[in-house]
Amino acid sequence: MARGLAAGVGRGGAQTAGAGQAAAAGESGGTTEFLLGIIPTTLVSALTEGEVLQTLLVALLVGFAVQGLGGRGEPVLRAVGLLQRLVFKVLAMIMWVAPVGAFGAMAAVVGATGLDVLTSLAQIMLGFYATCLIFVVVVLGALLWFVARISIFALLRYLGREFLLILSTSSSESALPRLIAKMEHVGVSKPVVGITVPTGYSFNLDGTAIYLTMAALFVADAMGKPMSIGEQVGLLLFMIIASKGAAGVTGAGLATLAGGLQSHRPDLLDGVGLIVGIDRFMSEARALTNFAGNAVATVLVGTWTGEFDRAQARDVLAGRRPFDEATMLDEDDDDPQPPAEPQRPALSGAPA
Repeated sequence: MARGLAAGVGRGGAQTAGAGQAAAAGESGGTTEFLLGIIPTTLVSALTEGEVLQTLLVALLVGFAVQGLGGRGEPVLRAVGLLQRLVFKVLAMIMWVAPVGAFGAMAAVVGATGLDVLTSLAQIMLGFYATCLIFVVVVLGALLWFVARISIFALLRYLGREFLLILSTSSSESALPRLIAKMEHVGVSKPVVGITVPTGYSFNLDGTAIYLTMAALFVADAMGKPMSIGEQVGLLLFMIIASKGAAGVTGAGLATLAGGLQSHRPDLLDGVGLIVGIDRFMSEARALTNFAGNAVATVLVGTWTGEFDRAQARDVLAGRRPFDEATMLDEDDDDPQPPAEPQRPALSGAPA
């Protein structure tokens, strides 16, 4: 699919490939070196050296330590929260000039390889869209029907407003509160929704896993380093794990791809710039697929635990119990109870 792109890279592409091979010669190793590479030198070095897996390990250790401190760890949590706000503020400032960087990356690739690169980029985009559509309709649709006897098309139509919101923001995080409210309205119990939806936003990222795998294969083919079947299976498993670090934030998929390639195939890291220009368009499909997967997973978990009201779901999906968009609550209560009449005090001397 990316043969034309690889053929047009020319001398610049050869230099990039040579640099990638030199990096691979110094960084690639066996399973032992990979596992040892997860351990950082210090707690701070994981943040400064840009090692994703080392950062995740430090985050887990710090989280368990703070949890063990109990109430004494509250100041640490507040400090981390303030630091998180600061980082997000800096990222928001950087995102204002991100389109300029994407324009420069796309212009550099087109200028070096010609207009043929646009054909290859269009192919990877269309292939990714088709894969996500097949996954949602066929795989998730079959699971939803066989387990809960609910049509995937009815569920997607019920979540239509949320899909439009995600399409405009390219992030599924914007629809998280509405998904929680609508899953409760469709018949899944509140405890199941409260556990499954937030957990799924961190660990059930179907669209991101598909994107990471397809993008890595595209980069490998474009740089003239195709992978064998064994390498593809290993990369698939690795990217499924690496996708857990891209928790619904716009652009996190590209950063996770770079971090995954750096850990798994460092010789392909230089090729990430080939898809920077189209990452925004692929981010929308990633977010939509992640959202659909979380919605289906919530219904499935509710069915398996016996916490799903199938009759209520049929009424909701059929439009007989509309969802209140203003308050995100049911329009009518199931069994409204009339207000109790106030009791009159008994008169003195009156018969009981």
